[in-house]
Amino acid sequence: MPDSKTFTGGCHCGQVRFECTSDLAMVTACNCSICTKKGLHFTFIPPKSFQLRAGEENLKEYLFNRHAIRHQLCIDCGVEAFARGTKPDGTEVVAVNVSCFDGVDLSKIKMTPVDGRSM
Repeated sequence: MPDSKTFTGGCHCGQVRFECTSDLAMVTACNCSICTKKGLHFTFIPPKSFQLRAGEENLKEYLFNRHAIRHQLCIDCGVEAFARGTKPDGTEVVAVNVSCFDGVDLSKIKMTPVDGRSM
């Protein structure tokens, strides 16, 4: 299992900033409609491992399908840096968009295919 590391990141314009701890053991390559169109690559972490450092007032929530994930978009640049939701067992989770991490090269991260289109 990879070691956990603390990452910083945020949206394109910099209004929304976060810090999180993850081992990046699973980063999604999901084929659902939103992940495909937006190029999202999520790692799912417990809420205690995520801190929104700036920009709460710059967030707009977007819901679709079953409303299981509350997508958080910057109202200035439109980037989704993270989302909040619940796992099938009801456990709260934060889905952090690894594409928004500072200094991370996506080509070096192992992606886990997820068939979200069929869910």
